[in-house]
Amino acid sequence: MVEEERENLIQAEESNREDLEWLSKVREGNRHAFDFLVRKYQRRLFCIIYNMTSNKEDAADLLQEVFVKAFRSINGFKGDSRFYTWLYRITINTTITFLKKLRKHSKLSLEELNTNESLTSFLSTFSEGEKGDQATLLKELQEKLNEALQKLSLNHRTVVILFEIEGMSHAEIARTLKCSEGTVRSRLHYAKEQLKQLLTAYLKKDE
Repeated sequence: MVEEERENLIQAEESNREDLEWLSKVREGNRHAFDFLVRKYQRRLFCIIYNMTSNKEDAADLLQEVFVKAFRSINGFKGDSRFYTWLYRITINTTITFLKKLRKHSKLSLEELNTNESLTSFLSTFSEGEKGDQATLLKELQEKLNEALQKLSLNHRTVVILFEIEGMSHAEIARTLKCSEGTVRSRLHYAKEQLKQLLTAYLKKDE
């Protein structure tokens, strides 16, 4: 596990060095260099936005807005964090502002849930000891999770998405949301406790 974390850290540092090289070209006036950064991060950012809005059209529009904002404020990036952290912060803030204006509730996409080992593992804890087909039960839990997440505040849903789906660390989430790691842990703990209560209540209905 330690070796894996070390490898991930090395890859992240190499990726950031690559980003800085392309950012240097953007600042020199090479607009095509920014296209590389768009291609590199557009899929991942789209998934984040879609998981928060549950609307592909909104996600596509917001993704474009994020990159426009990033390009216009590129000189404001001082390098005190990794580029992707800065970009994610713009993404999260832009999406949160959008959701607050529309007073929408967000939910995770089942497409993402089905391919996410971390969240699948989290859901599996509720199916242990339950009778019946575990795969079917897990799918049902994923569907119920969408409903449960709508009952969480936007702040709590956000940390669940970033931690469970994006696999970001507490420190990375804190930098992205501009809050303390303690706040991240507190929100994540509260969110998981609420989800546990809601999902456990669902299982008990079938007893």
